[in-house]
Amino acid sequence: MGDTWDADPQARLARRIGLSPSELGTTGGRDGCPDIWELDNGDFAVIGRDLTAAYSEGLPEGAVIGGGERLVVIPRVTLLAAKTHIPDA
Repeated sequence: MGDTWDADPQARLARRIGLSPSELGTTGGRDGCPDIWELDNGDFAVIGRDLTAAYSEGLPEGAVIGGGERLVVIPRVTLLAAKTHIPDA
């Protein structure tokens, strides 16, 4: 395989993927997460609940949460609403 991937902290949020949290009713009446955004470099940012501690002990073989990484959880409806907005290539 090629070079390892690393997040670019200079990339900026370019467009929301899917519907806003308020449109999906996942904010509980507040602005904020969960959300999915495409960055201006083509990568994606996911805003969700940090459940790294809850999942870190029971990860399946081959799944690793590296240093500086977090496991975030988003509602199913958020990802399904984004599905048609994610390019195939």
